[in-house]
Amino acid sequence: MNLLLRLLLLAGVLLGGGCASLSPQQQERAHSIAVAARSDAVACASPDRCALDSPLRALGGQAMAESRPEAPRHYATILDDGELSLVARLNLIRSATRRIDLQTYIFDTDDSARLVIDELLAAARRGVKVRVLIDQLSAISDVRMLAALAGAHVNFELRVYNPTFGKAKLNYFDYAGSVLCCFRRFNQRMHNKLLVIDDVIGVVGGRNYQDDYYDWDHEYNFRDRDVMVAGPEVREMAANFQAFWKARRSVEAGRLNDVGRLLLEQGVPALPAADFRRPERVERVIGEATDAALITSEFVDTALPVRSVSYVADLPRKHRRDRKAAPPEGPHSPEPELDALIAGAEQEVLLQTPYLVLSEPAQALFKSLRQRAEPPRVVVSTNSLAATDNPIVYALSYKYKRRNLRELGFNIYEYKPFPLDAPVSGWQPPPEPEEERGDGSSRSRVLGGSAAGSNVRGSGSGRRPGDHGIEVEREVLRTETRPSFLSTRATNRPLPVTRRGARMGLHAKSLVVDRRIGVIGTHNFDPRSENYNTEGAVIIEDPVFAEALAQSILRDIHPDNSWVVAPRQKGPVLSGLNYSLGKASEALPVLDFWPWRYATDYAFQPGPECPAPLRRQDPRFHACYTAVGDFPEVAVGPKWLLVRMLTAFGAGLVPIL
Repeated sequence: MNLLLRLLLLAGVLLGGGCASLSPQQQERAHSIAVAARSDAVACASPDRCALDSPLRALGGQAMAESRPEAPRHYATILDDGELSLVARLNLIRSATRRIDLQTYIFDTDDSARLVIDELLAAARRGVKVRVLIDQLSAISDVRMLAALAGAHVNFELRVYNPTFGKAKLNYFDYAGSVLCCFRRFNQRMHNKLLVIDDVIGVVGGRNYQDDYYDWDHEYNFRDRDVMVAGPEVREMAANFQAFWKARRSVEAGRLNDVGRLLLEQGVPALPAADFRRPERVERVIGEATDAALITSEFVDTALPVRSVSYVADLPRKHRRDRKAAPPEGPHSPEPELDALIAGAEQEVLLQTPYLVLSEPAQALFKSLRQRAEPPRVVVSTNSLAATDNPIVYALSYKYKRRNLRELGFNIYEYKPFPLDAPVSGWQPPPEPEEERGDGSSRSRVLGGSAAGSNVRGSGSGRRPGDHGIEVEREVLRTETRPSFLSTRATNRPLPVTRRGARMGLHAKSLVVDRRIGVIGTHNFDPRSENYNTEGAVIIEDPVFAEALAQSILRDIHPDNSWVVAPRQKGPVLSGLNYSLGKASEALPVLDFWPWRYATDYAFQPGPECPAPLRRQDPRFHACYTAVGDFPEVAVGPKWLLVRMLTAFGAGLVPIL
């Protein structure tokens, strides 16, 4: 781009958004307006702040009481079910007696997110100190709501991390300006997800605050996972949160340019009334969150006493311009910790990531494992094109299937958009096409107890599904890995599929090494997590916990839930030439022209000769598995050419994808 064009675009940015910038004096005055409006009324005089008597919160107190400096005591609970993970969060918020710290990347204003906001405000009004830290790019952009929250209560504080141009809501000119002036900074996001209650119990994992992370969306939901930890290591979570809270990039909501201008012009507005799409579902979850028997059975009885627990997370200094001049990251950074765990594997690595995009250091790490005399088995659970929320990123996984299978030795399983055995309360898959039965009969299924399902929202915007399947239409910022300069809208949405119904996509980020170490966190094991985002993860060295996590991942790769990626059967002629041309095409940085790929997706066909699933290396594999194509259940037709085109330029976007 020549200098003149850059100057013209920059001028447009300044005209479009820069003129709205407030002076430091105006920002301070706007912040003062919010502070002055905050209520200081506390509804409870009890020392415990009228907290809910929760057996889950009591587990945190028990862990602390049983701990000694030389022998800390921890309990860990894996949260697989989306709605139950929301129930756990609500219960913990209601049971807090002193402080709640919440840190997240996406914070919507839909049913689940608004429910959490209301519960946090209720906790503040009964005397609990509440701090909420959200990333600017994909969190609340409703300026009136942010202004209302900025002046809500003295016990409630809200800060926004890395606000581009000091704003909460961005427009097209802001996105264009980010490319011109501050591309790297704009893409440096706070991807951490953390909830800490009274410094004794914490939740870490992949879930943001949006309906599709709790199985509440009527179009698309995430298969995700959190871990709830009780014990002394939660203090490390609190300390990491404090580092972000005090960082220069964390800005009080009232000091943002657009929020501050509203405060200066109108004062603190009233918080918009909650308008739940499914109020009966909200009431049900609130009831479950206060049901001591349910909380005990779901979260306390299932808690595992675990051995070594450590919380590793980036610090805000990861986003300094010159990282070499910054103090060493040390044990706070997840990358060296996770790399060391994988490098130390002896028998098996189970890796679950929604986006199978490997950096050069990651490739080198797995190549070193592959070169051992007895390399460990590497199993990767990831998304299919039909399931992923980010087709552009999937294009890179597709481009390098040959490398991942042949050179790195991966055993790859791609998650189905309609898994038959998803860990969702009341889940049943949508009706299958009749031709899939193959026995002349048809099978009819519905989701839950109604046409849309008990766990699926019944309303929404956008076009209705057509005859060829469902396409996600709502403008929801689902993906966390989109190139953030492309648009202010959710352009990179899941592709249309061949069936109707609420589908699922994998979002869990987990790792199991040798069935003795388990990791659950926010790190996608991709270049963006390594280079741009700050991340956090819980590492638990305990064979019982590791086995439980392994079984959760193995459930996801079961034939009911995933397809197997495997090499095609070699043809009688030209197979060697096809392989060579495909490898050469893969190596091209600009064009991926060869359409006949080394590998494709396979579905298991059980029968007398095939009673159980097989590994792709088994000589009987092709007798028990049927090829279902490169993009099964994707209703794109000729649009597969678009996917191939994305691989052409996608390689250049690896660092930001």
